[in-house]
Amino acid sequence: MDKITKDLLEQVAGLHEIPVGAYNIRKDGQLLSRNVSANIDIVTKTDKPGIDIIIKDNTQKESVHIPVIIAQSGLKESVYNDFFIGENCDVTIIAGCGIHNGGKETSEHSGIHSFDIGKNSKVKYVEKHYGTGEGTGERIMNPETNILLREGAYMEMDTVQIEGVDSTKRLTKAKLLDNASLVIKEKIMTHDKQLAQTDFTVDLDGENSSANLISRSVAKNESKQVFKSEINGNNACHGHSECDAIIMDKACVEAIPALTANSVDAALIHEAAIGKIAGEQLIKLMTLGLTEEEAEKEIVNGFLK
Repeated sequence: MDKITKDLLEQVAGLHEIPVGAYNIRKDGQLLSRNVSANIDIVTKTDKPGIDIIIKDNTQKESVHIPVIIAQSGLKESVYNDFFIGENCDVTIIAGCGIHNGGKETSEHSGIHSFDIGKNSKVKYVEKHYGTGEGTGERIMNPETNILLREGAYMEMDTVQIEGVDSTKRLTKAKLLDNASLVIKEKIMTHDKQLAQTDFTVDLDGENSSANLISRSVAKNESKQVFKSEINGNNACHGHSECDAIIMDKACVEAIPALTANSVDAALIHEAAIGKIAGEQLIKLMTLGLTEEEAEKEIVNGFLK
C-alpha cells in the first residue's frame, strides 16, 4: 500500500497493517483486499456495489473491518453494505471512510449500511470519517445507517468526524423490538464553510426497548451544523436524546428535537445546549501558561474526547 492509503486506514480504522480476522478494504471503487473467518463471511453483491457481511450464531469476541478509501479526485460512489448478525453474538464492526482529494473535482462517498441484529446479540459499531488533501475539490460523505434490533439485542454506535469533510448528511433509522437497546454517540467538528447534517429516527416498538442518542459537536468559522432527532415511543419504553454544541466565530448550529409518545408508558426526554466557550475557562488555562489559541484547542479536545 502507498503512504496515502496507509495514512487514511490509520485515521479511519486504526490500522497500521492488514488486520487479523475478517476484513474488506475498498479503495477507489474496487476491492483492495479481503479475508473471511470461520464465523464471518463477506460476499460481494451482484446487483449493486457493496457486500453482505454474514455472522454466524454464537460468534463471540470477533471483529470485522470494512474501511473505504478514496484517493482519486472526482470519484463518486454509492456502496451498499448489509450486515446479517445471528443470535447470541458479541462482535465489533469497524467501518469508516477516508478521502484524499488532491485535485479540483469533487470526491464523494455514500455508504448505505443496513443491520439485521439477531436475538440477544451485542454489536459495537465504530465509524470514522476523515478528509485530507491539498486539492480544491470538495470531499463529501453521506452515510446512511438502517438498523433492526431484534428481541434482547444491543447495539452501540460510535461515529466520529472531526477533520476535512466539506459536506455530510448523516441519516440513521432504527427499529427496536422487545428488550432491545440502542446507544449512539456522535462527535463532529466543522470549520471554514463546511456543512454537517445529522438526522436520527428511532422507533421504539418493543416493550422495554430503549434508545440513548448523544451528539457532541464544535462548529467553527462559518460552518453550519443541523441536528435532528426523532424518537417515537410506541410501547413501554425509554428514549433519551442529547445535543451539546460549542459554537465559535460566525458558525451556526441548529438543534431540532422531536418526541412522540404513542403509549402511556413511553418515557422520552430531550436535552439540548448550544453555547460559546466560557471566558473563565480560557482565563484559567491561560494563567497556566497557554496562549488563547492553545487554551481553546484544549477545551475543544476535552469536549470531544
